[in-house]
Amino acid sequence: MASYDFDLFVIGGGSGGVRAARMAAGTGARVGIVEEYRYGGTCVIRGCVPKKLFSYASHFHEDFEDAAGFGWQLGETRFDWGKLIANKDAEINRLEGIYQKLLSNAGVEIFTGHGRLEDPHTLRIGDRKITADKFLIATGGHPVFPPGDGWEHAISSNECFHLEKLPERVVVYGGGYIAVEFAGIFNGLGSQVTQVYRGPQVLRGFDEDVRQTLGAEMAKKGIDLVLGTTIEGIEKADGELKVRLSDGRQIACDVVMAATGRKPNTKDLGLEAAGVALTSKGAIEVDAYSQTSQANIYAVGDVTDRVNLTPVAIHEAMALVNTLFRGQPTAMDYADIPSAVFSHPTVATVGLTEAQAREAAGSAGVDVYRSTFKPLKHTLSGRDEKTMMKMIVQRDSQRVLGIHMVGLDAPEIIQGMAVAIKAGATKDVFDHTVGIHPTAAEEFVTMREPLPDPE
Repeated sequence: MASYDFDLFVIGGGSGGVRAARMAAGTGARVGIVEEYRYGGTCVIRGCVPKKLFSYASHFHEDFEDAAGFGWQLGETRFDWGKLIANKDAEINRLEGIYQKLLSNAGVEIFTGHGRLEDPHTLRIGDRKITADKFLIATGGHPVFPPGDGWEHAISSNECFHLEKLPERVVVYGGGYIAVEFAGIFNGLGSQVTQVYRGPQVLRGFDEDVRQTLGAEMAKKGIDLVLGTTIEGIEKADGELKVRLSDGRQIACDVVMAATGRKPNTKDLGLEAAGVALTSKGAIEVDAYSQTSQANIYAVGDVTDRVNLTPVAIHEAMALVNTLFRGQPTAMDYADIPSAVFSHPTVATVGLTEAQAREAAGSAGVDVYRSTFKPLKHTLSGRDEKTMMKMIVQRDSQRVLGIHMVGLDAPEIIQGMAVAIKAGATKDVFDHTVGIHPTAAEEFVTMREPLPDPE
């Protein structure tokens, strides 16, 4: 039997890689891990966590305004961008330290540097050569800029967390969750925001009522949504950026942020030498058990471009550890994965969209329940903001197929709804559940009349 330095060696110190390393080490396996940037990966260092901290910060201007309706008289307020950045950096540093401590306490040997495979069982990190029985690639992804002129003057979501000052005028290019989140963040912090997107409405792939509701609410907040339009070029002149649009207009701004897509981090990993195949889109090709074309090499997370969400990478990692080290072959279940968009207002969803449900149900049909209302908070704040809640039910079985929400606390509410959908709850279960009053969440257990079928 061949002798290796490690039973498992993980390339990539993000959420998926760290979880796999820790849990595998807990089974008694000899585990090593390497990260060339910072432990924590996209989510902790330059994604979900700092983004949500920014999102919290950007809500305060509305909270200060809303306070007057509840009897509070506030003095002059002032926002300090530098203070936010410093506090965010301190928190990210703390979390990175926790990640490394968790690995160390689990008995994982930690490396820093760029790992490159030389063959299926050999990895080189600088001058050091490491062998392993099995490798796990969890290197994540990175933002990409669209083709065209002048994009060297733009930034991605990575750079948004390190700007020296808050820009007065921002153009956000894209219509996905990263684009709408940062449009809301910059707008909430006081920037003048224009969001340009080539599609007819933001959040392509989400339920149509979610898309229309969020688009309308973003516009109310002062975000200039320019839809059905592309950016043709960017020029830098006279200390500002000039953005040329496909409709002939030109917008002057201080920052252009591209949020038009991400690609897997597969460059210079030695994948060809190790016999690891890629998909046509450049992601690592894996089977249901995260195994690559090379039998002893596995991959999880964004580098596989399956469902690019941090909790999914963590679940994939846990399934892999069960498969490799616990004698419990486990395939990740990708059905009914909940997700949230920390836009302004927030979006959360689980299950099928109405269009998907109607296609799946065919002639049997679906029942659609929808409610749009002003949250109780805003009856006194006076803010013109609506909440939209939607439930999609299979007509013959009455199983709930999808739940969608736009509004205050949507992610917190939908997490619980996801448990019900995963458990196969029917509309009758919701109808017989007592609501918590007064909350927005109780609307999901008090919906009684479905919408008429579309003609």
